[in-house]
Amino acid sequence: IIFEGEPGDRRMITYGELKREVCRFANVLEAGGVKPKDRVLIYMPMIPEAVIAMLACARIGAVHSVVFGGFAVDALVDRLEDSGATTVVTADGGWRRGKIVGLKHNVDAALEKYPGVTKVIVAKRTGQEVPMKPGRDSWWADECAKVGTSHTPKAFDSEHPLFILYTSGSTGKPKGVQ
Repeated sequence: IIFEGEPGDRRMITYGELKREVCRFANVLEAGGVKPKDRVLIYMPMIPEAVIAMLACARIGAVHSVVFGGFAVDALVDRLEDSGATTVVTADGGWRRGKIVGLKHNVDAALEKYPGVTKVIVAKRTGQEVPMKPGRDSWWADECAKVGTSHTPKAFDSEHPLFILYTSGSTGKPKGVQ
């Protein structure tokens, strides 16, 4: 992955490094109780951690749904309710046209309306302060520091669900395709 962020930061991630980080995050998800067919909602800016989270979900058989980081709280609630997600992977914020979008703030507001999420994992992107609910919220880096980089992928049949992709919802309630 060759990554260049909006404020100009850059990262290069080799295939080997990517595999290690995907394995590490797969271990994080499993340690957090995520099992095959559980729903994980990924609401992140365009950073490598978003790809790592998607691949980690696939590795353990969790069904992931990526929600565009520009969507507001109501769009997030719609997708949480429909998917039945129990885990959210997000960031403190993201850069969009020079401004910070408060992703964690939006997640917190959405979870006031949808109580089904038991775990929120937050990547540091902007460095802004965000409230962390004890027992539910944790930092990506802290969780990754607790686990190793070795992980054996699970085997699933060809009908095992991989992800849920939603329409934009611009003409009504968004529809998800699994």
